[in-house]
Amino acid sequence: MLRTEVIIGVKDVKKSSEWYRQLLNCISKHGGDTFEILADEDDTVILCLHKWGEHDHPTMTDTRVQPGNGLILYFRVSELDKIWENAKRLNVHVEAPPHLNTNSGQQEFSLRDMDGYYITISL
Repeated sequence: MLRTEVIIGVKDVKKSSEWYRQLLNCISKHGGDTFEILADEDDTVILCLHKWGEHDHPTMTDTRVQPGNGLILYFRVSELDKIWENAKRLNVHVEAPPHLNTNSGQQEFSLRDMDGYYITISL
């Protein structure tokens, strides 16, 4: 097995955790002020949240760096319409509303999270 477990730096782990759980209908596997593990209904880790400046990780110390530069958080979901409704309830900054991506042939939409990370949600 090979799987990536992405960790992103965030200002407020608890708030970011709540935001992602409301958006993606995922669950908390850790909780806390400095680190969170978010998983899907099958208990697969989908994203980890790490407070900026904690634990001396060299790429998570400088909060002046634009979060997510060079990164797209790309989530494949089975219920795109439900996640879109969640996004609208959260009043997210929408980068692209639901549309057909002609390259992938899939429906998708893109938005920004509360720390400015670019997210694409796709079928």
